[in-house]
Amino acid sequence: MVTICIGKVDQAKGQKIQLDANELVSNDEFALPENNAFGNSFRDYEADNGRKDIVEQHYKSSHINQTYDFVKQMREEYMKLDKAEMGIWECCELLNEVVDDSDPDLDEPQIQHLLQSAEAIRKDYPNEDWYDNFAFTDLGKILVLPKFGGLPQWTVVGDTFPVGCAFDESNVHHKYFKENPDFNNPKYNTRNGVYIEGCGLDNVLMSWGHDDYMYMVAKENGTTLPSAGLFIVRYHSFYPLHKYGAYSQFMNEEDKENFKWLKVFNKYDLYSKSKLLVDVEKVKPYYESLIAKYFPAKLKW
Repeated sequence: MVTICIGKVDQAKGQKIQLDANELVSNDEFALPENNAFGNSFRDYEADNGRKDIVEQHYKSSHINQTYDFVKQMREEYMKLDKAEMGIWECCELLNEVVDDSDPDLDEPQIQHLLQSAEAIRKDYPNEDWYDNFAFTDLGKILVLPKFGGLPQWTVVGDTFPVGCAFDESNVHHKYFKENPDFNNPKYNTRNGVYIEGCGLDNVLMSWGHDDYMYMVAKENGTTLPSAGLFIVRYHSFYPLHKYGAYSQFMNEEDKENFKWLKVFNKYDLYSKSKLLVDVEKVKPYYESLIAKYFPAKLKW
């Protein structure tokens, strides 16, 4: 079991108090907004906000094409990390060119989403700078850019899910899985498919996207983030598990411990989305110093 504590300061006594992940889940300093940037409920895939059809078409393509063999092929290709060599902030600036077609809550460039999340975390946990790094979980969305393969968005963004086993009905727009070649394949369409219960999520192939890609980049380039941090990077879009507990039969004890940290991060990732934009140049020096602490100056992508 992995146990990681972070500390907050008791202002009255000037002493650092250790908190565990269970306590952090109930942290109420970050006020959850009732509505997203369009005035609708968050993750409302039926809301008529001008993005409904874009989002649904995205998931249709994803659910039809994300097969077990496709994911293996993509992992093998991108594990080479031969697309570019650059620093984290340089990558952040590339996200000015990316708007997430799977997101019903925001239509701003992705650099704004990641900095909105980071600033919300920074406000609540000013003494825990390693936690601010999780705003960089979305850097893998550069996969849509030509230099990184120019992949269609259905291979990059959106909720993730395991392949190689039955597609749980909690997946958004589940109906489109019926057109996926794996849907009727007896090797892959049972509850556990090619896996065994308790095997650990690390042994389960997830649909290909920016989550798994950024996990590869961080791990292979020697980040000093704790294992809970890498878990957040890899599974922050795994909403069937976050929200419904789907596929939890594959989790081992380490996954369950790290999942507590993911639940904390999730509220910042989802509910910080806003039309109030962050002044990028103003916050840049802070995040550059933070990046230098946990990542090498240059990474292979």
